[in-house]
Order: sequence, then structure tokens, then C-alpha cells
Amino acid sequence: MIRRLFLVLFAAVLWTCAALTPAALAQTTTSSVITPSTSASAPAIAPATVPIAAAAPAKADPFKLNIGLEGTGGQSGEVSVAIQIVIVMTLLSVAPSIVLLMTSFTRIVIVLGFVRTALGTPSAPSNQIIVGLSLFLTFFLMGPVIDRVNSEALRPYLDGKITSVQALDNAAQPLKQFMLKQTRTRDIEYFLELGGFGPTAIKDLPMRVVIPAFVISELQTAFQMGFLLFLPFLVIDFLVSSVLMALGMMMMPPTTVALPLKLLLFVLVDGWHLVVRSLVQSFAV
Repeated sequence: MIRRLFLVLFAAVLWTCAALTPAALAQTTTSSVITPSTSASAPAIAPATVPIAAAAPAKADPFKLNIGLEGTGGQSGEVSVAIQIVIVMTLLSVAPSIVLLMTSFTRIVIVLGFVRTALGTPSAPSNQIIVGLSLFLTFFLMGPVIDRVNSEALRPYLDGKITSVQALDNAAQPLKQFMLKQTRTRDIEYFLELGGFGPTAIKDLPMRVVIPAFVISELQTAFQMGFLLFLPFLVIDFLVSSVLMALGMMMMPPTTVALPLKLLLFVLVDGWHLVVRSLVQSFAV
């Protein structure tokens, strides 16, 4: 009996606590405000002032960003925003390949690597210096092409004068002209034959023919320049080996004596200036 009475009292306490929630308290407080009587006989009673907490400021809506994938509709032939995003991401992903294989970077970095090998210093200058110098020389040599791309493709597209497709076509023309000036005719004819193309005018050559032909021509030119750079240093190696053999110093490594002589010759003739000047002039047309 006592246990049952205790359970009943405990249930009543829980029900009372559940009833006294903030919403119930607010409702009770609101209903307890005394309103003035509308009866003419009863004296007007001022409403009781009940302190109520200031209302919390409304929570601002979170910032929302909506990206539509519909077409711009401003110009005919304009692709949708989704396709434009795909094109931009594709260009960003292949940007290193464009810089490496569609500019003067290929020839410059190979020739500078040959210079380092011919000197006999495999770690001086380092790879970072060679690549950095090649990159800045590439920007210098490709300056006119970049200016044409900016004036004929990028600026008109940003001003809304041309569509994105026309901008890509206009941007490809200066780059194609640069590559064709450095490409051998036999390489172009080979890839035209390999691709099954018939007689094609120069202005109608597709980029998938121009790019591999340009890369092959650049490799050929770079190796020719590297061979010419090796000749004076090879002569020094022959002379040092012959002198050491004549003196009977066969245990003396020839590279130990030849390396200072190579460096001395390279410094006396201002070798880096000659190499860079030859590289820049090799792209002049």
C-alpha cells in the first residue's frame, strides 16, 4: 500500500514538472495580464505591468549562393555555363602541358641541360635554376603571342563582343602561327599522312597535327644545338687525356683536370650570354 502511494505521488510530481515548461509558463504569464473592463459601471483599472524579457533579435537568414547552369542567352552560339566550367577546368589541368610542349620552353630547357652536362657539373646549376630560367625566357619570347591572345580573344570576350567558342578560336590562331614558324615541313607532312588528311592549307591545319609536329621539330633543333655545344668541351677532354697519357699520369682522372679548364673557357667567352643569345635568336623569324 505504501509503495503504491509513493508511485502515485511520484507520477504527480513528474506531471507537474512537465506542465511547467517555458511555453506553459509564457502562456500563463500572458494570460495573467489584467485587461481593462469594458463595462461602463465598473471603474477603469490600469493594466498590471508584468516585466517581460526583451524579445530576442530575429536570426538573420544564412548567406546563400545559387549557381545556375543554364545558358546565358545573351549571344547566339554561346555555350552553357556548365560547359564553360568544364572547359576552364580542362585548360587548367593541361596548362603545364601547354607551357611545356606548345611554347619555346622545350628547346630552352633541353639546351640548358646539355650545357650543364657538357661542363661536367651535374648539379650546378641545379634543376630548379634551369627550369626557372627556361620558364622566364619562355615568357619573354612568348610575350608577343600572349599580347595577341589578350587583345584578340580575352579582351573581346570579357567585353561581351564575342562568344566563348570564338574566343577559343581566336586564342589558338597566334599560338598556331608561332608553332608553324618553328616546325619543319616534313614533320607536318608526316603527321598529315599519318592522320589520313589530304592536301591541307596551312591556315586549315588542325591543332592535333600542328602540336606533335612542333614538338618533334623542337626536339630535333635542341639536340642539334646540344651537339654544337659539346664540341669545344670534347676537345678539352681529348687534350687533357692526351697530356696525361704523355706524362704517364694514367692514374690521374682526366675529369679532375678538365673540369677547371672547361669552367675557365666557359667564363672567358661569357658562355651563358652566348647560349641565351643563341637561344633567343633561334626563335627570331
